[in-house]
Amino acid sequence: MRNYLNTLLEEKGISQEYLFKAEGDVWGTNIMPLSVIVDFMCEVDKATQTKMKNTLIKIDFKNGDVKHFFQYVADFIAK
Repeated sequence: MRNYLNTLLEEKGISQEYLFKAEGDVWGTNIMPLSVIVDFMCEVDKATQTKMKNTLIKIDFKNGDVKHFFQYVADFIAK
């Protein structure tokens, strides 16, 4: 998963230092670099990794903005 994400981000020219802002229920506003999101995505179970990878592939195939998916994951982490 990490190799796939690193390659995707490199191809898209997105730095892992890119910051995402997410609102949490307990701690309020969270600012996290993309590297934290990547680490989280690499630590979840294999079935979830497969679903996330397939979603990113679909977004990329349709020329969508993959940052929107990473924002979705950041929002999940912040909750």
